Amino acid sequence: MVNVGSFDDLKKEGNRVISVEGRVVLVIADGDHVYAVDNRCPHMGFPLQRGTVKDGILTCHWHHAKFDLSGGCTFDPFADDVAAFRVEVRDGVVWLDPTPIEAERREHWSRKLDEGLEQNIRLVLAKSVIGLTELDATTDVLRTAALFGIQNRAAGWSTGLSIMTAMANVLPSLADADRPLALYHGLVHVARSTSGQPPDFNLEPLDTAERSPERYQDWFRRFVEVRSQDAAERTLRTAIKLGLSQQEVARMIFAACTDHLFLDVGHALDFANKAFELVEHIGWEHAEEVLPALVPVLVRAQRMEEASAWRHPVDLATLLWEVYEQLDAAIEQGSARQQDWSGHQALAETVLDAEPNETLDAMLALVREGVPLVELSASVAYAAARRPVHFHVSNEFGDWDTVHHTFTYANAVDQAMRRAPSKLLARGIFDGAMSVYLERFLNVPKQPIPTPSGATQSQDALLASFDSQGQVDETAQIVADSLAAGQHDSVVQTLGHALLREDAAFHQFQIYEAGLRQYRKFAGTSLGDHVLIGTARFLTAHAPTVRATGQTYDIAARLNRGEALHGEDD
Repeated sequence: MVNVGSFDDLKKEGNRVISVEGRVVLVIADGDHVYAVDNRCPHMGFPLQRGTVKDGILTCHWHHAKFDLSGGCTFDPFADDVAAFRVEVRDGVVWLDPTPIEAERREHWSRKLDEGLEQNIRLVLAKSVIGLTELDATTDVLRTAALFGIQNRAAGWSTGLSIMTAMANVLPSLADADRPLALYHGLVHVARSTSGQPPDFNLEPLDTAERSPERYQDWFRRFVEVRSQDAAERTLRTAIKLGLSQQEVARMIFAACTDHLFLDVGHALDFANKAFELVEHIGWEHAEEVLPALVPVLVRAQRMEEASAWRHPVDLATLLWEVYEQLDAAIEQGSARQQDWSGHQALAETVLDAEPNETLDAMLALVREGVPLVELSASVAYAAARRPVHFHVSNEFGDWDTVHHTFTYANAVDQAMRRAPSKLLARGIFDGAMSVYLERFLNVPKQPIPTPSGATQSQDALLASFDSQGQVDETAQIVADSLAAGQHDSVVQTLGHALLREDAAFHQFQIYEAGLRQYRKFAGTSLGDHVLIGTARFLTAHAPTVRATGQTYDIAARLNRGEALHGEDD
């Protein structure tokens, strides 16, 4: 216990601030009662000694958050609770226990995580993710947020869940200090995606003796085809409940995602792939809760054969359907002569520049020759990654999203082919190639791939290029020079940090994660360098922003470290 001084003196002063064991504590006399709390407002660190005390309530003057002095709890959830301390009066002397009254840390931060998600409070989310990652509870954070995001959004899978999953995927590639920040961004978007949304109520699985994976796939595709949401959901829940394997369930969903061309501008398959990645993070036991969230996306999706661009002046839909009629036989023919293959760049150049019938014929011939489907999917993903490399800034700004959609779709096809390959999913490889074709005019004029200048570039220079608008080509040059100097890991980390300090939107998170996936596939080659250059160009085109999201996180991190944010604690 620490001697604060006489109770009579404290009553005359009203409050007293003392520093003890690295903390600045505010001791308050309110009538015949004495209280003690951390002097920093938990909201933004304002000195609470400048607040007002009345009837056992302390009000901070900055944002008018109110706190119960006896326990530190806030009446206003946006502010979070303030740490309280045990204090007593003995023989006219005030004694303070310098150890704050706290619940067990994991329990405390888990409760705060729930509150932050429920109330959509960024500061509370930042504090909770910092606290839980310090306890190595990253999986718990993901599981809690995933189930919250599923259960509290009747509309199904959200961009917030995709962002959170993407950030979970890239954690090993980020600097240590950026990892909780990445999770925080995911949590912010999950909370935002559920705010004001009606909750989801699950349908029960069928009570049936049917066990055939083929039957369930047929049912699921049929119900998605006719946009029968309830029937599709019950079919999927039943398949998972009955114990169909992860690959069988994945093939069922991926087949429905590719029954129509480039479904929902590529989002449907990308969301499906992300849902399986999320289940990998939190455990297959949650598949029955997570995967049915895809059903609303699938049954409401736009089917691109209905879009004029896919039918005129070239009827891409008919060309693709003709390929699909030959695809099963071509795969069977090629399976007998599987071969190693490294023609990714040559095929990508064809996809980028050839007429659609030439591209489709070339790809179908490679299938017959035994080129693995995953190598074809990687080639199309690389071709799609080249569009932002060559994207000229004279294009409309919104067309960045056009090239982005194709790249993230092609990446999703590639990842799905590695997860659960099938003849039906292979259709997505050809869809992706045709989407790359449709974007050819966005590379006119064609921005050249930057040639390394030989200059020594620092990562500070790369980061600084995100501080001004219109630095797309300058950023690309810095990245090219850095990669030529062998600084690949540094570039990946710096691009990640540049992303996380912005008020980034869905597409920026998507392209960074997809870019890393394809870079890892082609690491050590010029193709991998091209992927990173395209990713950097897209990210810097969308910077700078106000950076308010990161400011909130920085406040939480400084409060967690015990820093005095306003220099008035002493």
